[in-house]
Amino acid sequence: MQEPIQSAWNAAHQKVNAEYAEKRTVTIDPITRLEGHGKIEIFLDGKGEVERAYFQVPELRGFETFSLGRPAEDMPQITSRICGVCPTAHHMAGTKALDDLYKVTPPPAARKIRELVYNTFTLEDHALHVYILGGPDFIVGPDAPKELRNVVGVIQKVGVEVGKKVIAMRRRLRDLISYFGGKVIHPVLGLPGGVSKGLAPDDLPGFRQLAEDGVEFARFTLQVFKDLVLKNEQYVKLITSDLYTHKTYYMGLVDEANRVNFYDGKVRVVDPAGKEFAKFPIRQYLDYVAEHVEPWSYVKFCYLKPLGWKGFVDGPDTSVYAVAPLARLNAADGMATPEAQKAYGEYVTALGGKPVHHTLANHWARVIEMLYAAERIRELVNDPEITSKEIRVLPTATPTVGVGVVEAPRGTLIHHYETDERGLITRANLIVATQGNSARMAMSVEKSAKGLIHAGKVDDGLLNMIEMAFRAYDPCHGCATHSLPGQMPLIVSIRDAASGRLLQELRR
Repeated sequence: MQEPIQSAWNAAHQKVNAEYAEKRTVTIDPITRLEGHGKIEIFLDGKGEVERAYFQVPELRGFETFSLGRPAEDMPQITSRICGVCPTAHHMAGTKALDDLYKVTPPPAARKIRELVYNTFTLEDHALHVYILGGPDFIVGPDAPKELRNVVGVIQKVGVEVGKKVIAMRRRLRDLISYFGGKVIHPVLGLPGGVSKGLAPDDLPGFRQLAEDGVEFARFTLQVFKDLVLKNEQYVKLITSDLYTHKTYYMGLVDEANRVNFYDGKVRVVDPAGKEFAKFPIRQYLDYVAEHVEPWSYVKFCYLKPLGWKGFVDGPDTSVYAVAPLARLNAADGMATPEAQKAYGEYVTALGGKPVHHTLANHWARVIEMLYAAERIRELVNDPEITSKEIRVLPTATPTVGVGVVEAPRGTLIHHYETDERGLITRANLIVATQGNSARMAMSVEKSAKGLIHAGKVDDGLLNMIEMAFRAYDPCHGCATHSLPGQMPLIVSIRDAASGRLLQELRR
């Protein structure tokens, strides 16, 4: 009789624990419609109010470590394997780091081909987020059935012809990347001092047509956003609500006139009031950027080094900064192309001036960047130098240190390589865009959870609105968890079933 009694006691105990867990915790696992993996753990108090919410990223990749000993020339190909969504960003940042490493300046045609490919990638990647990843929350609705909060629901809402248009345009843009890079997922375009392939004059008319069609597609997307989001009073209230608002610093690349540039420029940082905090060449990034570690995530949390780590706080006392479309538009004084500049002015005016602190406004900023990228593509394919056969300067310098930067769709991306005299990697440091947003994302998730969950009441639509707090940043956790400490740090917390009090914590 002892065994059945013990089994019954175990079953009862498990039921109590399950009921307690249901009342005390809410888990979103896996989180959805992003690049990479993650989960959200929400802890409730006895009244069902949120005590804490953690945005956890459990995946881990070791690119900084297993790059050691590899030839530096391999880095643009190695790092492009970090992510299948944003390989071109890593490829280009790595290529620019090689330029710096070997002290070589690419010829004008090579630089323009790189920028052409990079703006094409940005336009295509932003379209992915607008129509497939983040956009469904607005195009279909934040509380729509989850089986419709995806590209299928978007097509049902905007029509099959629009869906075909989006798919066809993304395919054509990816074909341009493949033309130069050999393939779209892991391109082989960039070389230290230039590119591997030029633009044949006979192929120019097709690219010019693609550029015109790209501008039209970006205009169309902006109009879709205006019609389906900005004309919806409830959506505008949601975007501008305190629920999704944080006042932090903002970072982005700018040109000499402080306008947004994806490929090159200096890094500019503005404070929560919009005043310039710093503007520096990328070689100085270690003077301004530092990384903080928390035990509950494998993502490192970037902050402004001169200010020191002050925790997950916003306002005038914060040291947290943000990157990505919202941040880029805040860090810049405008856009470098006419139609994007007009859209930028409408955006700033409608949201009450700069800086814009509303996290969900990232979606609007992203569409404006699509228009800029398309216009810049058109400028580049009409540049008479773009078909020059001078596409590379061979490097001759002995390598030591090289740093490269681009604006990934998800924000400022930095590659830093150090080598021996043979060009073999002795140190690699990657400051990935999602790391720049990681602290603000954690704050956004917790704030939305505290504002949405009351008396322990949750439903699927509400949980999706909490996910919207991170989804607006378009994070890529495969990119962000790139450090390899040697072993997976394991923490086991043992809590009292009745009170939730921590009894013991075991660490590896």
